Amino acid sequence: MRREITSWYSPSTNREMPIVTYGHYGFALLMIPTAGADFLEYERFNLINAIAPFIDAGKVKVFSINSMNKESWLNYDMWGEHKAINHNNFNHYVINEVIPFIRNNVGNDTFVYTCGASFGALHSMNLFLKHPDIINGVIAMSGVYDLTEYTRGYWDEQVYYNSPVHYMPNLHDKWYLDKIRASQHIHILSGSGDYEAPGENKRFSDILWSKGIWHNLEIWGTDMKHEWPTWYKMLPYVLGSKF
Repeated sequence: MRREITSWYSPSTNREMPIVTYGHYGFALLMIPTAGADFLEYERFNLINAIAPFIDAGKVKVFSINSMNKESWLNYDMWGEHKAINHNNFNHYVINEVIPFIRNNVGNDTFVYTCGASFGALHSMNLFLKHPDIINGVIAMSGVYDLTEYTRGYWDEQVYYNSPVHYMPNLHDKWYLDKIRASQHIHILSGSGDYEAPGENKRFSDILWSKGIWHNLEIWGTDMKHEWPTWYKMLPYVLGSKF
Protein backbone atom coordinates (compact mmCIF):
# COMPACT_ATOMS: atom_id res chain seq x y z
CA MET A 1 0.00 0.00 0.00
CA ARG A 2 1.29 3.42 -0.93
CA ARG A 3 1.59 5.65 2.15
CA GLU A 4 2.64 9.29 2.10
CA ILE A 5 2.78 11.94 4.82
CA THR A 6 2.48 15.61 3.89
CA SER A 7 2.47 18.62 6.19
CA TRP A 8 2.07 22.37 5.94
CA TYR A 9 1.66 25.35 8.21
CA SER A 10 -2.05 26.02 8.32
CA PRO A 11 -3.20 29.66 8.26
CA SER A 12 -6.59 28.50 9.55
CA THR A 13 -5.24 26.85 12.70
CA ASN A 14 -1.89 28.67 13.06
CA ARG A 15 0.05 25.45 13.42
CA GLU A 16 1.66 22.68 11.41
CA MET A 17 -1.00 20.23 10.28
CA PRO A 18 0.09 16.84 8.86
CA ILE A 19 -2.00 14.59 6.65
CA VAL A 20 -1.38 10.97 5.67
CA THR A 21 -2.53 9.47 2.39
CA TYR A 22 -3.05 5.77 1.66
CA GLY A 23 -3.43 4.32 -1.81
CA HIS A 24 -3.21 5.35 -5.45
CA TYR A 25 -6.72 5.60 -6.92
CA GLY A 26 -10.41 5.59 -6.08
CA PHE A 27 -12.86 7.97 -4.50
CA ALA A 28 -11.48 10.05 -1.64
CA LEU A 29 -12.27 9.16 1.96
CA LEU A 30 -11.36 11.92 4.43
CA MET A 31 -11.05 10.40 7.89
CA ILE A 32 -11.56 12.58 10.97
CA PRO A 33 -10.02 11.19 14.20
CA THR A 34 -11.91 10.20 17.32
CA ALA A 35 -11.76 12.34 20.46
CA GLY A 36 -8.31 13.90 20.92
CA ALA A 37 -6.39 11.67 18.57
CA ASP A 38 -4.01 12.45 15.72
CA PHE A 39 -3.76 11.84 11.98
CA LEU A 40 -2.19 8.40 12.44
CA GLU A 41 -4.82 7.09 14.85
CA TYR A 42 -6.71 4.99 12.30
CA GLU A 43 -3.44 3.40 11.19
CA ARG A 44 -2.21 2.85 14.74
CA PHE A 45 -5.42 1.09 15.75
CA ASN A 46 -5.45 -1.01 12.58
CA LEU A 47 -8.57 0.39 10.94
CA ILE A 48 -6.49 1.15 7.84
CA ASN A 49 -5.46 -2.51 7.77
CA ALA A 50 -9.12 -3.50 7.97
CA ILE A 51 -9.91 -1.55 4.78
CA ALA A 52 -6.59 -2.30 3.05
CA PRO A 53 -8.22 -4.58 0.40
CA PHE A 54 -10.32 -1.64 -0.84
CA ILE A 55 -7.28 0.66 -0.86
CA ASP A 56 -5.07 -1.86 -2.66
CA ALA A 57 -7.80 -2.54 -5.23
CA GLY A 58 -7.97 1.15 -6.13
CA LYS A 59 -11.55 1.56 -4.91
CA VAL A 60 -10.74 4.21 -2.32
CA LYS A 61 -7.91 6.60 -1.55
CA VAL A 62 -7.77 7.54 2.13
CA PHE A 63 -6.73 10.84 3.67
CA SER A 64 -6.41 11.17 7.45
CA ILE A 65 -5.89 14.44 9.35
CA ASN A 66 -5.27 15.71 12.86
CA SER A 67 -8.12 16.72 15.10
CA MET A 68 -8.18 19.87 17.22
CA ASN A 69 -10.47 18.51 19.90
CA LYS A 70 -7.85 18.94 22.64
CA GLU A 71 -7.73 22.63 21.75
CA SER A 72 -11.52 22.93 21.69
CA TRP A 73 -14.28 20.89 23.33
CA LEU A 74 -12.03 18.39 25.09
CA ASN A 75 -9.90 21.10 26.72
CA TYR A 76 -11.69 21.61 30.01
CA ASP A 77 -9.46 24.51 31.07
CA MET A 78 -10.43 26.70 28.09
CA TRP A 79 -13.24 29.24 27.92
CA GLY A 80 -16.22 28.08 25.87
CA GLU A 81 -15.92 31.00 23.46
CA HIS A 82 -12.32 30.02 22.68
CA LYS A 83 -13.32 26.41 22.17
CA ALA A 84 -15.91 27.48 19.62
CA ILE A 85 -13.34 29.64 17.83
CA ASN A 86 -10.93 26.72 17.55
CA HIS A 87 -13.70 24.39 16.40
CA ASN A 88 -14.52 26.80 13.59
CA ASN A 89 -10.83 27.17 12.77
CA PHE A 90 -10.74 23.40 12.31
CA ASN A 91 -13.76 23.57 10.01
CA HIS A 92 -12.07 26.30 7.96
CA TYR A 93 -8.90 24.22 7.76
CA VAL A 94 -10.77 21.23 6.36
CA ILE A 95 -12.79 23.20 3.82
CA ASN A 96 -10.21 25.76 2.71
CA GLU A 97 -7.03 23.69 2.92
CA VAL A 98 -7.66 19.93 3.13
CA ILE A 99 -10.38 19.67 0.49
CA PRO A 100 -8.31 21.62 -2.08
CA PHE A 101 -5.33 19.38 -1.24
CA ILE A 102 -7.46 16.30 -1.86
CA ARG A 103 -8.89 17.71 -5.10
CA ASN A 104 -5.39 18.48 -6.32
CA ASN A 105 -4.41 14.91 -5.46
CA VAL A 106 -7.34 12.97 -6.92
CA GLY A 107 -8.88 15.37 -9.43
CA ASN A 108 -11.80 17.77 -9.32
CA ASP A 109 -14.32 15.19 -10.55
CA THR A 110 -13.57 12.58 -7.88
CA PHE A 111 -16.12 12.26 -5.10
CA VAL A 112 -14.99 13.11 -1.57
CA TYR A 113 -16.64 11.57 1.49
CA THR A 114 -15.99 12.32 5.15
CA CYS A 115 -15.70 9.47 7.62
CA GLY A 116 -15.21 9.15 11.35
CA ALA A 117 -15.98 7.21 14.49
CA SER A 118 -17.18 8.56 17.84
CA PHE A 119 -16.49 12.34 18.01
CA GLY A 120 -15.07 11.99 14.50
CA ALA A 121 -18.55 10.93 13.34
CA LEU A 122 -20.06 14.19 14.56
CA HIS A 123 -17.36 16.23 12.83
CA SER A 124 -17.73 14.21 9.63
CA MET A 125 -21.50 14.66 9.57
CA ASN A 126 -21.29 18.35 10.43
CA LEU A 127 -18.75 19.07 7.69
CA PHE A 128 -20.88 17.30 5.08
CA LEU A 129 -24.14 18.97 6.09
CA LYS A 130 -22.58 22.43 6.10
CA HIS A 131 -20.77 21.94 2.78
CA PRO A 132 -22.77 19.50 0.62
CA ASP A 133 -21.55 21.30 -2.49
CA ILE A 134 -17.96 20.13 -2.01
CA ILE A 135 -18.36 17.03 0.19
CA ASN A 136 -20.40 14.28 -1.45
CA GLY A 137 -21.45 12.21 1.54
CA VAL A 138 -20.48 10.75 4.90
CA ILE A 139 -19.83 7.51 6.75
CA ALA A 140 -20.53 8.14 10.44
CA MET A 141 -19.90 5.36 12.96
CA SER A 142 -20.92 5.35 16.62
CA GLY A 143 -21.60 9.05 16.69
CA VAL A 144 -23.79 11.40 18.68
CA TYR A 145 -24.86 14.40 16.60
CA ASP A 146 -25.62 16.69 19.52
CA LEU A 147 -22.54 18.82 20.24
CA THR A 148 -23.79 19.62 23.74
CA GLU A 149 -22.72 16.10 24.67
CA TYR A 150 -19.20 17.55 24.64
CA THR A 151 -19.63 21.20 25.69
CA ARG A 152 -20.30 20.62 29.40
CA GLY A 153 -23.19 23.04 29.53
CA TYR A 154 -21.70 25.76 27.37
CA TRP A 155 -24.07 27.09 24.72
CA ASP A 156 -23.80 29.84 22.14
CA GLU A 157 -24.64 30.46 18.51
CA GLN A 158 -21.53 28.61 17.35
CA VAL A 159 -22.44 25.50 19.33
CA TYR A 160 -25.86 25.63 17.65
CA TYR A 161 -24.37 25.93 14.16
CA ASN A 162 -22.05 22.97 14.74
CA SER A 163 -24.64 20.69 16.34
CA PRO A 164 -26.60 18.87 13.64
CA VAL A 165 -29.51 17.84 15.86
CA HIS A 166 -30.08 21.51 16.65
CA TYR A 167 -29.65 23.24 13.30
CA MET A 168 -31.07 20.61 10.95
CA PRO A 169 -34.70 20.87 12.17
CA ASN A 170 -34.54 24.59 11.35
CA LEU A 171 -32.84 24.23 7.97
CA HIS A 172 -35.26 25.33 5.27
CA ASP A 173 -32.87 26.66 2.64
CA LYS A 174 -33.75 24.81 -0.57
CA TRP A 175 -30.21 25.07 -1.97
CA TYR A 176 -28.71 23.27 1.03
CA LEU A 177 -31.48 20.71 1.31
CA ASP A 178 -31.36 19.84 -2.39
CA LYS A 179 -27.58 19.37 -2.24
CA ILE A 180 -27.86 17.15 0.85
CA ARG A 181 -30.73 15.14 -0.63
CA ALA A 182 -28.68 14.56 -3.78
CA SER A 183 -26.11 12.49 -1.88
CA GLN A 184 -26.31 8.75 -2.40
CA HIS A 185 -24.02 8.07 0.53
CA ILE A 186 -25.18 9.18 3.95
CA HIS A 187 -24.40 6.20 6.16
CA ILE A 188 -25.10 6.27 9.90
CA LEU A 189 -24.15 3.23 11.95
CA SER A 190 -24.36 2.49 15.65
CA GLY A 191 -23.96 -0.52 17.83
CA SER A 192 -26.23 -1.26 20.79
CA GLY A 193 -23.49 -2.37 23.17
CA ASP A 194 -21.61 -0.57 25.92
CA TYR A 195 -21.23 3.20 25.47
CA GLU A 196 -23.05 3.24 22.15
CA ALA A 197 -26.04 5.56 21.65
CA PRO A 198 -28.51 3.88 19.29
CA GLY A 199 -31.36 6.06 20.52
CA GLU A 200 -29.48 9.23 19.62
CA ASN A 201 -28.78 7.84 16.16
CA LYS A 202 -32.47 7.07 15.66
CA ARG A 203 -33.32 10.57 16.86
CA PHE A 204 -31.02 12.13 14.31
CA SER A 205 -32.28 9.79 11.59
CA ASP A 206 -35.83 10.96 12.27
CA ILE A 207 -34.70 14.56 11.80
CA LEU A 208 -33.17 13.72 8.43
CA TRP A 209 -36.27 11.85 7.27
CA SER A 210 -38.41 14.82 8.32
CA LYS A 211 -36.40 16.86 5.81
CA GLY A 212 -36.81 14.31 3.05
CA ILE A 213 -33.14 13.31 3.25
CA TRP A 214 -32.53 9.72 2.19
CA HIS A 215 -29.89 7.96 4.29
CA ASN A 216 -28.84 4.56 5.50
CA LEU A 217 -29.30 4.02 9.24
CA GLU A 218 -28.12 0.73 10.71
CA ILE A 219 -28.34 -0.16 14.39
CA TRP A 220 -26.23 -3.20 15.13
CA GLY A 221 -26.52 -5.59 18.09
CA THR A 222 -25.58 -5.48 21.73
CA ASP A 223 -22.29 -7.20 20.93
CA MET A 224 -21.21 -4.06 19.05
CA LYS A 225 -19.60 -1.83 21.67
CA HIS A 226 -18.06 1.62 21.39
CA GLU A 227 -14.63 0.30 20.51
CA TRP A 228 -12.31 -0.48 17.62
CA PRO A 229 -13.49 -4.04 16.85
CA THR A 230 -16.92 -2.58 16.05
CA TRP A 231 -15.42 -0.12 13.57
CA TYR A 232 -13.26 -2.87 12.06
CA LYS A 233 -16.54 -4.48 11.02
CA MET A 234 -18.54 -1.39 10.15
CA LEU A 235 -16.24 0.43 7.75
CA PRO A 236 -15.29 -2.56 5.54
CA TYR A 237 -18.97 -3.49 5.47
CA VAL A 238 -19.99 -0.05 4.19
CA LEU A 239 -17.17 0.19 1.64
CA GLY A 240 -17.87 -3.32 0.40
CA SER A 241 -21.66 -3.29 0.22
CA LYS A 242 -22.73 0.34 -0.21
CA PHE A 243 -20.20 1.75 -2.69
